Amino acid sequence: MDNNQSVPHLDAPYSDGEVQRNWGSDYFAELIRATGIPYLALNPGASFRGLHDSLVNYLGNRNPAMLLCLHEEHAVAIAQGYAKASGQPMGVFLHSNVGLMHASMAVFNAWCDRVPVLMFGATGPVDAASRRPWIDWIHTAKDQGALVRDFIKWDDEPASLEAAAESVMRARALAMTAPRGPSYVCFDVGLQEQRFDEFPEIPDSKRFEPLPSPVPAAQAIDDAVERLLKAKHPVILAGRVSRCEQAWKARVALAEWLGAKVVTDLKTAAAFPSEHPLHVGPPANFLSEPQIEALRQADVILSLDWIALAGALRTVYPDGPCQAEMISASLDSYVHGSWSMDYHGLPPVDCHLAGEPDDVVPLLLEAIRRRQPSARQPAWTPVTPSTPLPAADRLDNAAFAGTICHVLEPENVTIVRFNLGWPGGAWKLRHPLDYLGNDAGGGVGSGPGNAIGAALALKDTGRTCVAVIGDGDFLMGNTAIWTACHHQIPVLMIIANNKSFYNDELHQERVALQRGRKVENKWIGMAIRDPDVDLASMAAAQGARVLTPDSKPQALAEAIRQGLSWVRQGHVVVIDAPVEPEYDSSMTKGMLAHKEPGR
Repeated sequence: MDNNQSVPHLDAPYSDGEVQRNWGSDYFAELIRATGIPYLALNPGASFRGLHDSLVNYLGNRNPAMLLCLHEEHAVAIAQGYAKASGQPMGVFLHSNVGLMHASMAVFNAWCDRVPVLMFGATGPVDAASRRPWIDWIHTAKDQGALVRDFIKWDDEPASLEAAAESVMRARALAMTAPRGPSYVCFDVGLQEQRFDEFPEIPDSKRFEPLPSPVPAAQAIDDAVERLLKAKHPVILAGRVSRCEQAWKARVALAEWLGAKVVTDLKTAAAFPSEHPLHVGPPANFLSEPQIEALRQADVILSLDWIALAGALRTVYPDGPCQAEMISASLDSYVHGSWSMDYHGLPPVDCHLAGEPDDVVPLLLEAIRRRQPSARQPAWTPVTPSTPLPAADRLDNAAFAGTICHVLEPENVTIVRFNLGWPGGAWKLRHPLDYLGNDAGGGVGSGPGNAIGAALALKDTGRTCVAVIGDGDFLMGNTAIWTACHHQIPVLMIIANNKSFYNDELHQERVALQRGRKVENKWIGMAIRDPDVDLASMAAAQGARVLTPDSKPQALAEAIRQGLSWVRQGHVVVIDAPVEPEYDSSMTKGMLAHKEPGR
């Protein structure tokens, strides 16, 4: 089966007939093919030159096919975006220790996002006698995986062909076992370039599938249901869930059956229809005031793998413990370690449901229906109001978002991500693929790569992928666009260009106010001006079509329409939109909320 049908342009190798399997790297290439990953994103390096040859000349650059990237961080960001949209892993190849170090920020993003990525690397030669002077020595590490071990699921450096077979199968299974995440297998150059007369059998990957996710015990489900049915003001925190439409409908049914209010955020992908009368909004990266008020009134809260649950509760109850009964459906604690604090605070929980939300919600629904077979509220019928074109003379926060929504609402689009200033209630969520969430790890520069990976995963679905990204994010990640142009992966990127690292301007403003110093100086070391960076030219240099509207909503609307037309023709399009430097109020309040020193 050919898994590479979605990409119209793959570099086709010259071939004059069948190539025999002779080298260790030929076997490694077959192992990687056996995992079923369709693509390998990479920036080339000598440490895996043997495997590179095998992927091209032995496997023919098919299943998996190479996606050439200009930076290792982009390669992992593309794989993260692919997994966010599809739930399935892509492959990444990283060149020795230096490539792994380049990629580490993107690896951390994928880890915090709990998405599967199959990463392969190389080191060596492990045998010092086989190393070339100088270069092989600095590209060899005694424990290469230690660079990222604290934020991946598992890593290995197999010392034989037989060991490699087990390593690759295990890496795939563990990456796909919930909570999901990146895994890493490092191949010795010496093994890659060693000639073999006999090879072990390629394992049947079907016999090494990921573990099924556990489900809560019946007693725990009954406990949760009893609490929920007694609740007068239940609230559901809908966090990390899948892109499955059936699971989406199950969450809606559960909320309607209970009459529970539902809270979502912008950190995670679409989890609940935002126009539903039970949805409390607007969603944001931090809780908004209506959400805080709903949670303060709640007597029972059901958390569906909510990110930073303890922090959310502290926002709701700043002066004391949580007053509501807490039910938590999550497996996230299974991957908590000590190096990274991405596990967040320890939340109080009265009923633990050890399972993924997609598995837990149907169990809750079934148990509730058995107890109250006729209690469900009438099903809500979605409405489709349109957002008018803003009547503004500049692209402030509201006008920028309103213009984008005005043009995109009638279209079948997936918003891969929003810029930090985005007002959460602007984009209406009506399907689990309407929005894919942010990068999770807070690493600037992932936006373009995530957008390309998502566009690759959704290329044959009829959806157009759109990413609304900040200028700082674009500046750090823009060369990822070359990969999309070269491999003809159509995507639309809209840059919110406020000519500043504005997130940090707000932090400097807070510090100045605390210390009684000049707020007017907050822009120093932050502003991206004098000269202005020509973002459009940077995108055009990678092969993208570019549009540079002025700061009027009508001009931006016309640019987006033109951009959509070009994307449908198969192009990569970048729009450089001049916006005012400002954030949504909940974002501003949330990012500056912390205890002052000594208090």
